[in-house]
Parts: sequence; C-alpha cells; structure tokens
Amino acid sequence: MEKIIRGLHQFQNNIFDSQKELFQRLAAGQKPEALFITCSDSRISPTLLTQTKPGDLFILRNAGNIIPPYGAANGGEGATIEYAVTALGIKDIIVCGHSHCGAMHGLLHQEALTNMPSVSSWLQHAESTRRIVLEKYPEQDEEDMVLNAVKENVLVQLENLRTHPSIATGLAMGKLKLHGWVYEIETGRVFAYQPDKKQFIHIQEVAPVIEGRSVAQAITI
Repeated sequence: MEKIIRGLHQFQNNIFDSQKELFQRLAAGQKPEALFITCSDSRISPTLLTQTKPGDLFILRNAGNIIPPYGAANGGEGATIEYAVTALGIKDIIVCGHSHCGAMHGLLHQEALTNMPSVSSWLQHAESTRRIVLEKYPEQDEEDMVLNAVKENVLVQLENLRTHPSIATGLAMGKLKLHGWVYEIETGRVFAYQPDKKQFIHIQEVAPVIEGRSVAQAITI
C-alpha cells in the first residue's frame, strides 16, 4: 500500500501539473476513441500497451474478458457496453485476451474452483470456449491448451457481443467495428484476429502504421 500512496503523491505533485490542461479539458466531458475490453489480470495495462492518454479509452475489465450474451447476466458489462456505444458514440470495440490467463486455466480445470463458487459461476459464460478447446485441441500440452483457450475465448466473446442490441444495431448500420486481440505478456507482442485468414497475426504485419495512420481495416471483424 505504501507504494500506491507514494504513487499518488508523485502524480499530484509532478504529473498532474504537467498535464493540467488535459485534465481540465477532460473535466468537461469524455469522447474516448474505443471501448477496450480485457481481463482484470494485474499484468495488463491497456493504456501502457496502447500508449494512450486519459480520455482515449473506455475500459471494461473482468476475469477472462468475458461478455455474457444479452440478458444472460445482471452485471455491469451490458450497461457499460450500451453506454459506450449509445451515449459516447464509440466506433471501435476491442476484446483483448492475454497469455497465461488464470481465468482460462480455471475454465479448463474446473476442479480447481471448488472453493471459488462465484468464479466458477462467472466462467459458465465461457462454456462454449471450454467445449471448443477440448474438441479442437485434445492432444496439446497444458501451456498450448491455455493459449488456444485465450484465442478461442476472444472469438466467443466477440460473438456474445453481437447479441447486445446496441452492438447489433451499430454493426448493421456500419457505424461500429469489432476487433479481437491477444496480448503476449512475455514478449509484449499483440496478435490481431484476421478474419480472411481465420487466425491471429502479429499486429505489425496486418496493421502497419503508414504516415501516422494505422491500417485498421485489415483487422476488423
């Protein structure tokens, strides 16, 4: 806790003053560029990963970057998504999984969750992921199995997103784009799902930055 308090003092005494104009502008309202849905894992920092500033990302985090289908749960996920799209006018939604995900390990090894009933219940929203992985990758070792669960789960949650009315409407009207990413903790690399190849490709290969503009169309789902 001492480290966190020291960080607060450093922010207030050094960082805030150097960006005071930015925070004054943010106090008047927000207009984020994207909704970033990722895991609660402490090893992931969406703003560090994307090098964005306060106000750039609307962030939704939970165990396993899971989005229950519309009407399947009464948590905050549906409300956050609806607000992002309807009130904030967000045009891009990113679902970002990550390597070494504890939620995906728990999904594949449900016997380890006997003393965590809330976690076990939450992971039921990723049951399709578990079944897909067990059917498609029955002979893989533990590490590869978890990584494939991470990838398959990103795709499953993107499909769950499509069941939300605000998302379905935005997609139908061409006002919304969905993106599936996997962050590799040990290398810092991000892999984006490329629909035409039906696989995750290193993002620098499919979305290079040309003259300051990212060719994001290549990784839109």
